[in-house]
Amino acid sequence: MKTLFAPADREPLLQRLAALEPGAARQWGKMNPAQMLCHCSRALETATGVSPKKQAFLGKLLTPFIRKSVLGEKPFSRNSPTDPTFVVSDERDFAAERTRLTELINRFVQRGPAAAGNETHSFFGRLSGDEWGQLMYKHLDHHLQQFGA
Repeated sequence: MKTLFAPADREPLLQRLAALEPGAARQWGKMNPAQMLCHCSRALETATGVSPKKQAFLGKLLTPFIRKSVLGEKPFSRNSPTDPTFVVSDERDFAAERTRLTELINRFVQRGPAAAGNETHSFFGRLSGDEWGQLMYKHLDHHLQQFGA
């Protein structure tokens, strides 16, 4: 499975991010490109420890039943539920958000899997560093596809 920690996986993703246009049409969902970039940054802020989270009660109940399907090879479905703290509805500056997301990706990678494994996902709880790398890759890939990038 692809991961942000593998340069061969990360570099094409970063190229897609760099090619994303502020006016790109969404294929699904409600966010515009700048809001999506902010949304992805908020998720990476959790993965890097910038914005620590606790596991939601619902996550504690459901994670044992869905963990393998969500963390596996199967792509995320369109319009999947999201942590309410990651929802972005206000207008954002596209260039600033892309820069912030790129910096967070780099920070995540520099910290490495061991540090990522110390962070708590707001739904899945404790993840290994490898799981964080795979999940963050999958999340970014999902949202870049949302805008045709």
